[in-house]
Amino acid sequence: MKVPLSWLRELVEVDLTPEALAERLTLLGMEVKGLERRGTEWRDVVVGELLEVRPHPRADRLSLTRVRVGAASAGGEEVLDIVCGATNIAAGQRVPVALPGAVLPGDRRIERTEKMGVVSNGMLCSGDELRLTADADGILILPGDTPVGGRLADLYGDVVLDVDVKPNRGDALSMIGIAREVAAVTGQQVRWPATEVEETGGPIEDHLRARVEDDHLCPRFVGRWISGVRIGPSPDRVQMRLMAAGQRPVSSVVDASNYVMLELGKPIHTFDAAAVGEGTIVVRRARHGEHLVTLDHLDRGLTDDTLVIADPDGPIGIAGVMGGEASEIGVGTTDVVVESAIFDPVSIRRTAFRYALRSEASLRFEKGQEFRLARIGADYTARLVREWAGGEVARGRVDSHPDEPAPSRVAFRPGRVNRLLGADLSVEEQRALLARVGIETANPAGSVGVRVVGGHDPLTVDAGSGEALEATVPTWRRDIEIEADIAEEVARVHGYERVPSTRPDTAPPPWRANPLEVRDAIREALVGAGITEVVTFALVSAGEVERYAWSASTPPAEGESAREGDPIAVTNPLSHDHAFLRRALVGSLAAIVDANARHGIEDAAVFEVGKGYGRVGDEPREWWRLGLALSGAFELAAWNQPARQADVDDAKGLVELVARLIGGGRPVFEALTDEPLLHPGRSATALATFPGGGVAMAGLVGELHPRVMAEAGLRLDRLVVAELSVAGLTGGQLRTGAAEPPPRFPSAERDLAVVVGAGTEAGAVEATIRGSAGALLRDATLFDVYVGRPLAAGERSLAFRLRFGDPERTLTEGEVDEAIEAVVAALGASHGARIRS
Repeated sequence: MKVPLSWLRELVEVDLTPEALAERLTLLGMEVKGLERRGTEWRDVVVGELLEVRPHPRADRLSLTRVRVGAASAGGEEVLDIVCGATNIAAGQRVPVALPGAVLPGDRRIERTEKMGVVSNGMLCSGDELRLTADADGILILPGDTPVGGRLADLYGDVVLDVDVKPNRGDALSMIGIAREVAAVTGQQVRWPATEVEETGGPIEDHLRARVEDDHLCPRFVGRWISGVRIGPSPDRVQMRLMAAGQRPVSSVVDASNYVMLELGKPIHTFDAAAVGEGTIVVRRARHGEHLVTLDHLDRGLTDDTLVIADPDGPIGIAGVMGGEASEIGVGTTDVVVESAIFDPVSIRRTAFRYALRSEASLRFEKGQEFRLARIGADYTARLVREWAGGEVARGRVDSHPDEPAPSRVAFRPGRVNRLLGADLSVEEQRALLARVGIETANPAGSVGVRVVGGHDPLTVDAGSGEALEATVPTWRRDIEIEADIAEEVARVHGYERVPSTRPDTAPPPWRANPLEVRDAIREALVGAGITEVVTFALVSAGEVERYAWSASTPPAEGESAREGDPIAVTNPLSHDHAFLRRALVGSLAAIVDANARHGIEDAAVFEVGKGYGRVGDEPREWWRLGLALSGAFELAAWNQPARQADVDDAKGLVELVARLIGGGRPVFEALTDEPLLHPGRSATALATFPGGGVAMAGLVGELHPRVMAEAGLRLDRLVVAELSVAGLTGGQLRTGAAEPPPRFPSAERDLAVVVGAGTEAGAVEATIRGSAGALLRDATLFDVYVGRPLAAGERSLAFRLRFGDPERTLTEGEVDEAIEAVVAALGASHGARIRS
């Protein structure tokens, strides 16, 4: 909320500097997010007095003026000749003058110019040009006692505080609410504006009737009638104040309602009485098939759970949200109906969301309203309309519930408050602190019930014991309901920074394992590898659900659920693009990479730890998955290397990284040819197991099929993806393994190049090597692939580095040669391989 300091000072005494006030409010829980100094953008703009106004000899629409702007530096008065096109000026007026060289808002610079043969030494300014008022047609006429030559920034500048009001403090969304907070800080008294109105018209029963059909959605409706108003601009000081608070001035009547909303926090709506059929207002639910053209000129179909303000002919406004176009205040309005009501917060919140109409009024209604503000707001609005637009206010008011509830009472124990805060405040100190926010305290008569934090049953305390006090909560503080709320008020006013730091007198809770350890570790590892984490929407379109559905099945990792089931539709979707719960992550990741490419970022490596959803029979299921997507350059170009495009091997390396992290063995990749989502020949299943048994990780990895990319409209040359089920992703800890010391005995390495058919998988060859080399084999790594002469067409050479060793001794040459011979024999038998010579 924007709080002009000049307005605030009318309601409470403020001796602090703006910076000191912002700090004190922030410590009180009303965070001041920024300070705006209005007027700093007026440079060389002063107050002038019009000495003479006469017609321009060569232009009918221009006037020649002589303006006194103060004493000249060499003595005598400084008078400027200025050409002006406004028609509302006359001799004797005080006006803002932009001197030659002045700068106005929007970095508009004023220079000495010639207009129709006459030199103009500056410019007379309108309120719109200074962004003080909304009037752009005429010059801003200042009060007659405004000092000539004074800097406009010194006279009309202001400081505006941007206060972040928390959701539970709807009462603070007003100038009077912020004034109460300032009073709590400074100990001053709040000065309420005069709200009583002089009633000079006939009885209101002759003009207005009201009927509330749903007391739950509208607990109170108050109406006022004003006859004979003259619609025009509101006073300049009012427009200045509204604009400083972020509200656009409209007209005297509309500005009066907005002024009351900002000052008291009470949203008000004004209707053109001529558009209220039979002078009757009905507060009811909308009926099937009803429509309303709202003030934003949109024709809206109304649902039967929408509360409307209606007349006998139909709706004239959406209650608490926006009025109708037909009953809008206009230049021809002569009679005005003032609506000031209390609406159910939940209903207003839902209605504003349903029609995408979050207004300043709905923002306040959905946080709850003080009951008595319905009466006060109606009277205050009628008073301002009468002052600014004339007219006669009808005697009395229409009020559906004139009996106002008494303040609520909450019992609290000062000793308990001290224990909650870790403070040592006496009873009298607590009572004094609470009094500063309007909470009166007294000794209760008889025993009282105290609802303790987290409790369900009241705790009865004997009043005579002196353990409890009874707090009378002011009607505007709807957020104070229990003893802990009283403790919070004591802490706020006393100062959070003054609450001492103390250690708890109870033993700390026992250590508990982090159930998200696996998930967090994977995130940290992948980010450390240069992959960017993304978070995407779980709600997707129907087309995306069908397009990115895996057909190949992989076993779930230990402790995880399988991917299966039918799509789950959302009952009340926000849009067609968010109508289903996704079954796979790959579509969401593809959309992210494509969006980056459309913005010129073609090199992307992203991952997401997220959920997929499906329905098996009548039972909905969800599962956690790790998704990867790579596109563009995986290694960027540098002075010593060209850029290298991401490929399936990069994704496989990341899969191996995750497998090692969770304590699984090296993943086994098997070629996949029957998965429509992936490119055949460039895709595989991945499976890693724990050393003691159990699936550590399982999933799919490969290039997205060009057909799928074309159907989805992806502007990518190639996209490598992976989707994995990982043990512990739903909730679990990393497996700890024993550290292996460096071997005491040297290992023996042999390089083995074998020639196989071009269609033989390197993974299958590696599996044969590992299965036939015996217990002495420690590792087998593919380090070279060769195709070409002298190999025949349809052949390729695979070179592996085999490492042998024994922790207890040094191997002999014969043992290694024997293992190599076994490997060669097995490769020849299984793959028709031969040793490359």
